[in-house]
Amino acid sequence: MNLAFHIARRYLFAKKSHNAINIISAISALGVCIGTMAIVCVLSVFNGFGDTIQQLFSVFDPELKIELTEGKAFNTHTPEWNKVRQMNAIACFDEVIEDNAMLHYKERQVSAVIKGVGESFTKMVQIDSILLAGDFTLYDGAFHNGVMGIGLAGALNSGVKTLDPITIYVPKRTGRIDLVNPQRSFNTQILFLSGIFSIKQAIYDDNLLIVSDSLARQLFEYNDSTATSVELMLKKGMHIKTVQKEIAKELGSKFKVLDRREQQSDYLRIQKIEKWVTYLILSFILLIAVFNIIGSLSMLIIDKQNDIVTLRNLGADDKLVRRIFLFEGWLISAAGAVMGLILGIALCLGQAYFGWIKLNGANVIIPAYPVKVEWMDVALTLITVLVMGFFAALYPVRHLASKENKPDMQ
Repeated sequence: MNLAFHIARRYLFAKKSHNAINIISAISALGVCIGTMAIVCVLSVFNGFGDTIQQLFSVFDPELKIELTEGKAFNTHTPEWNKVRQMNAIACFDEVIEDNAMLHYKERQVSAVIKGVGESFTKMVQIDSILLAGDFTLYDGAFHNGVMGIGLAGALNSGVKTLDPITIYVPKRTGRIDLVNPQRSFNTQILFLSGIFSIKQAIYDDNLLIVSDSLARQLFEYNDSTATSVELMLKKGMHIKTVQKEIAKELGSKFKVLDRREQQSDYLRIQKIEKWVTYLILSFILLIAVFNIIGSLSMLIIDKQNDIVTLRNLGADDKLVRRIFLFEGWLISAAGAVMGLILGIALCLGQAYFGWIKLNGANVIIPAYPVKVEWMDVALTLITVLVMGFFAALYPVRHLASKENKPDMQ
């Protein structure tokens, strides 16, 4: 096997009798190089965008969030929950009331998600970093206040510290619908807008209104021991996964304990699907480039007929001859793959450091395309090219084997 590899390596760099063979081999390697480089760069850009979006969500999402596996609201004053509250790893424990409502401001009506939070909320969320206007005040001593996303404020055409209040309508959970006066079937409350935030994510910016937990409980008719979720911040140095498992064990299967990635699992799943669909498309393009090796290797086999006869006279068997040309085709694809990986990684590192390719637009979050090279992606790309190169080289080698059995080859 070492002899076959040695001869194949000599063939790769040796001068051929026809210059066209060298040109075709170089074009094959160049095609593989460009395809490999494209896969590395595109996958790294997907990784970069994924990390950027996750960082934006992490500004607002708690370290751990506990929800019911099935259902909406639950009692937080039970022995199990008391044990969770008393865990040494937990720094902040905030009971949240979250549900849908209708907002009315002047002539506009918009559906929104009301999130009622407690005093610990500002300790868990970097609220100052996302506030665009006003301040985070949920009760000023006389009136209830709210803080909403910039998209929701735009839909209502409302601003901070306006004299006109926003009216919240929530269907009553108990009692019958009053057909004579349907408005009596809703719980209503007015508040003033004290602040506007922006997380650069539509799921929050376009839908969320943050209010006090007391107002939310009043609107949705929940008592003080009820919550729709619990948000936690851990003490510094605590391992999130370890605490997550301890809480899940304590609460049982009725509850799910989510870290920040799991809280945005739907988005991350879609992003991952997009990444791997793109990988498959680029792999098909790479496959076309790899199959140029068939033509290059076929011409090399024809060019080296005299060498094949000489090797046979020296005692080489058919298996050794086939291995030589199989390695030759594999080396062409490997050379292109290595060059493509080096160029792709270099371009990604340069983009990460210098930001060559900019993102244009008025509402861009970052100035340039983010990139993050993951070595698992690099390894997968290399394996993909080598597997494709092997099967591309296998066809002309098997064709050589079939010719070896003909009388004129004896």
